[in-house]
Amino acid sequence: MKRLFTSESVTEGHPDKVCDQIADTILDAILKDDPHAKVACEVCATTGLVLVMGEITTTTYADIQKIVRNTVEKIGYNRGKIGFDAENLAVLVCINEQSPDIANAVRDGEGAGDQGLMFGYACTETKELMPMPIMLAHKLAHRLADVRKAHLVDFLRPDGKTQVTIEYEDDKPVRVDSVVVSTQHNEKVKKEELQKFILDEVILPVIPKELLDDQTQFYINPSGRFVIGGPKGDSGLTGRKIIVDTYGGYAHHGGGSFSGKDATKVDRSASYMARYIAKNLVAAGIASRLEVGLSYVIGRSEPTSVLVDTYGTGTHSDEEIVKAIRALFELTPKKIIENLDLRRPIFAQVAAYGHFGRDDLDLSWEKLDKVEAIRTYFQK
Repeated sequence: MKRLFTSESVTEGHPDKVCDQIADTILDAILKDDPHAKVACEVCATTGLVLVMGEITTTTYADIQKIVRNTVEKIGYNRGKIGFDAENLAVLVCINEQSPDIANAVRDGEGAGDQGLMFGYACTETKELMPMPIMLAHKLAHRLADVRKAHLVDFLRPDGKTQVTIEYEDDKPVRVDSVVVSTQHNEKVKKEELQKFILDEVILPVIPKELLDDQTQFYINPSGRFVIGGPKGDSGLTGRKIIVDTYGGYAHHGGGSFSGKDATKVDRSASYMARYIAKNLVAAGIASRLEVGLSYVIGRSEPTSVLVDTYGTGTHSDEEIVKAIRALFELTPKKIIENLDLRRPIFAQVAAYGHFGRDDLDLSWEKLDKVEAIRTYFQK
């Protein structure tokens, strides 16, 4: 049976991703001096304005105005002509302390900071054990930013989006059906010059040539022009790219976003743990495709449910795999934070180009250090 599946990614200059990066850079700055801080930071951005809001309880000080401007500058919005300028932004800050009711429920990470359900996923489609559509979309977006920052040409601007459609045959990826790259650019570049550059320097270096054929469609700036972009072209908001952050729609999503939240928020920490579990199980050969679901209640430590779905690819029953998870992995928020070492300033680096499958980064939830323990458990 043949089917098509599509995933998208966005560059670090996309307005929503600008907000995610600001929020996580604020989080990192606080965690650097106060690992036990409670942070729930939200950011929105529009033409000439960034608003930072939320709840933060900490013993340290973070210069939020400076963090916002430095982050925007680093992304590449450093001239008024681009439409969003780090130096000439209005930065508004509206921060309160964490609710004492929530603080009491969390009890230094012992209880979950909220209710909710979180999912983790892994499969054998790529070496990163991630779905192919989202991995290729991320790599295209990352490459688009890299060639801009390397100044290979002078017409690229920070905002951009990518999209990849993969054709599957019997649930195996067999070819790339279409590729979309939309990039912000200056007003002078000719359409043909831009399209040729994107094809030669962004798409072809990223997409494996064995997945391309004469039927593959390339859509490069299909709208024609993309001069106005970033927060001037569209308002930005934290947590609005949760599918980009995770599995590109290939797996379930509980709905909670990651950026700006410390690890006592299970939206973040339990999603990382679910990915860690799923990845190690797939790497151990327990399934070629596997999803883990965890659910929590505010103030309670143990998950209210552990779910496994191997989509018929498991070497053991889902019930047996759930028992293995409970035996091999500590699932309280406190233990997740300790075992994955999540009180460190490590989050800004994953605020763009995905939180999972990042073999370019040293992330604790991407490690395969439970594979042998899993194999030993199932050999009993």
